[in-house]
Amino acid sequence: QRKNPFSSDDRLASKPAHTHRGDPAYGRPPEGSRTEQRGKDAHSHVGKEVEELCLIIRRTGKVGEDGHVSVTFGQLFETYVTISNKVVGILLRARKHGLVHFEGEMLWQGKDDDVVITLL
Repeated sequence: QRKNPFSSDDRLASKPAHTHRGDPAYGRPPEGSRTEQRGKDAHSHVGKEVEELCLIIRRTGKVGEDGHVSVTFGQLFETYVTISNKVVGILLRARKHGLVHFEGEMLWQGKDDDVVITLL
């Protein structure tokens, strides 16, 4: 559309034609766009789900000798799946942010039910 002579969309003309790696705008939606707002809303929603997951671990888990609360994946899955079907994805996000710890790269229902998840 930027090259289309019949396009009257002024937003396209004001944007830079290309961004390159290293450019702060590279891979990001234009500031103030609806896409940017949707991304912010999604980030906020996932953050709330991570907080809720941590609260459920604290509520259902047991305090260990080290003072950290732990729960098995099977127990957490059974409790949390009634709230959200994205329990594994939310666990991975929580681990990425240093909020929980568990062994392995991915957790599978049934196979990894005995894996201990520790709230940090």
